[in-house]
Amino acid sequence: MNMKKKLLLICLLLIGLSCVCSAAKPKAKHVVFIGLDGWGAYSMPQADMPAVKSLMEKGCYTMKKRTVLPSSSAPNWASMFMGAGPELHGYTTWGSKTPELPSRVILKNNIFPTIFQIYRTAFPEAEIGVLYEWGGIKYLVDTLSVNYYAQAPDYNKFPSSLCKMAEEYIKFKRPSLVAVCFDNPDHIGHQAGHGSKAYYDKLKELDGYIARIVEAVKEAGMMEQTIFMITSDHGGIETGHGGITMDEMETPFIISGKGIRQGGEFQESMMQYDIASTIAYIFGLKQPQVWLGRPMKQVFK
Repeated sequence: MNMKKKLLLICLLLIGLSCVCSAAKPKAKHVVFIGLDGWGAYSMPQADMPAVKSLMEKGCYTMKKRTVLPSSSAPNWASMFMGAGPELHGYTTWGSKTPELPSRVILKNNIFPTIFQIYRTAFPEAEIGVLYEWGGIKYLVDTLSVNYYAQAPDYNKFPSSLCKMAEEYIKFKRPSLVAVCFDNPDHIGHQAGHGSKAYYDKLKELDGYIARIVEAVKEAGMMEQTIFMITSDHGGIETGHGGITMDEMETPFIISGKGIRQGGEFQESMMQYDIASTIAYIFGLKQPQVWLGRPMKQVFK
């Protein structure tokens, strides 16, 4: 091979490596995912949620993200974390602890691949945490792939306990990926009804917790490298959910922070399982073939 051909080959290899590296480069160092169980998109025009609405103004959002069916907790939390729907991951009922249908793929840890699992595989030293109120969350996240997972103690008696846990964890551990899953406004929806005064009062309270978590990120020195995601598993109607009305099926999705456009509402369709794919895209991860999710690339600068 003559010298010109050798130089051309070296240049092509360098270009190829540059493209690969560029595609895999993380868009942020930290993702803070906050989920509010039972938060329907229908509530946003009336909701007194200044912290959430500030994130909406600074980033991108949709009020049209749809649940998978049924519009209940375990199938939808699983889909958010597992990048696919119940037909593939197998969690089909409100309180699924194990899949009722055989999971289509299991790569390791005896569970369908989650965003926590593929991130752990790619970055073994990363700090990953899952904090929650509803105990069903722990069956859906692959606890073997996270550094820390914990349920807030006595959260019905002490409703700020999960927020305090999240603040402390963020400030002391500076996690690369953390999910904070509140069990309200779902309980209030079941008790007082969706759209009730108590429901909106709870949303205002939860907004205060979100503001405190954002402040904890600032205090941890992470703000410039963090992307926030705020969303929900399902909405509701009257005192229930699980059906096929839009009030039950449409949920908010807000994304704001490092590298996110100040783009306002986006019109492209979004499903629950697109959340896992979007997190994978942020961290430059290759998603498993079995995932159905699509990253919401339009929200990035």
